Amino acid sequence: MSALVRPTHGRIIGGVCAGLARRFGTSATTMRVIFLLSCLLPGPQFLLYIALWILLPSEEKAARTAW
Repeated sequence: MSALVRPTHGRIIGGVCAGLARRFGTSATTMRVIFLLSCLLPGPQFLLYIALWILLPSEEKAARTAW
């Protein structure tokens, strides 16, 4: 598994679904469909997405700060 970062290529809005897909070894499309289906359920999905967008480092920023 790779590090949990937002990739610079292949992202649509913030790169959260693409980063999660890369981390867990699935396609980005599958992760996006799972997210959209989860929005049909009650809960804080959009708030979680925004929080991950803010908290996850971008791939290029993580590469600069890596040891």
